[in-house]
Amino acid sequence: MQNWINQVWYQGHWAKWILLPLSGLFWLISSIRRILFRLGIKSTHVLPVPVVVVGNITAGGSGKTPTVIYLINLLRANGLKPGVVSRGYGGKIDGVVSVTPLSLAVDVGDEPLMIVSRTHVPMVVGSQRVLAAKKLLADFDVDVIICDDGLQHYALARDIEIALVDGGRRYGNACLLPAGPLREGLWRLKSIDWIINNGGPVVATHTNNVKEHLMQLMPASVCQVQSLNNPLQSTEIDPQFTLKQAPITAMAGIGNPQRFFDSLTEQGYQLEHVVAFADHQAYDQQQLIALSEQTPLLMTEKDAVKCRDFASPNWWYLPVNAKLSTEFDTQFMSRMTQLIQLKKEI
Repeated sequence: MQNWINQVWYQGHWAKWILLPLSGLFWLISSIRRILFRLGIKSTHVLPVPVVVVGNITAGGSGKTPTVIYLINLLRANGLKPGVVSRGYGGKIDGVVSVTPLSLAVDVGDEPLMIVSRTHVPMVVGSQRVLAAKKLLADFDVDVIICDDGLQHYALARDIEIALVDGGRRYGNACLLPAGPLREGLWRLKSIDWIINNGGPVVATHTNNVKEHLMQLMPASVCQVQSLNNPLQSTEIDPQFTLKQAPITAMAGIGNPQRFFDSLTEQGYQLEHVVAFADHQAYDQQQLIALSEQTPLLMTEKDAVKCRDFASPNWWYLPVNAKLSTEFDTQFMSRMTQLIQLKKEI
């Protein structure tokens, strides 16, 4: 199914024309919803601290989670105390829930668990992001809120909007869901503060005259999935051992699995088998054991947090770290300093 959707959205498949009437219905419903917010019929809630929304106008993965982690570290390096809210997609959430490194992905979602496992940032998840943000402010000492996804969640007022774009696939056929990957039309980019291009090539000019900033995902050391259960255990692979010496099986349950597989090939891994799962896929232990009977299994960090409690010794994951320019860092922190001052004056 995912392969067929990719053909329709990104490869010019004829089924787009059949789906266009449904895209028209999607446009009508989403337009009415935006108008209700604009007229004040639906309420937008303003918070006493700056709110940064990191999202995209396309469905599927584009690098939001590594960007959120990057911003957490950037804000901390400048003396601020960020917290994060998220929908917690894929989790079984009743109301709003705080996320800890001991949480389960099935309960809070894979991306929130990955963010907290990596950064130990205060984080609350829930379908109503306003309630999640209020709980975050009530329970934790935070002075900036990052909203992981939620560009279209207009109930939460935001001070900064950052949109991610996959540098390879970009906006596909530029049609709205379900005929194309767009959640909102390209016009939406006119109100975005920064566009971050995951992987490039960067487009020099844009409809809103906002420069795209290149983000590169830099691979770190390969880690054992089992190590996620013990934060005191060294997670880096033994320097004397490398998975590049023999064929491996690679798996990925992310928005664009092929990006992960291509990156492994570029790094010199010998991929004997590749298995692409649906984004936010829940895994069965026996299924993955079967995949790793003959070769080591290498997965993404997002997959690893879902497998940590039943991982075999030959299951590994590859962390990646976002890298952005000093220019972006300077611009972002300058804007953040201004916002914090404005919030204090209100």
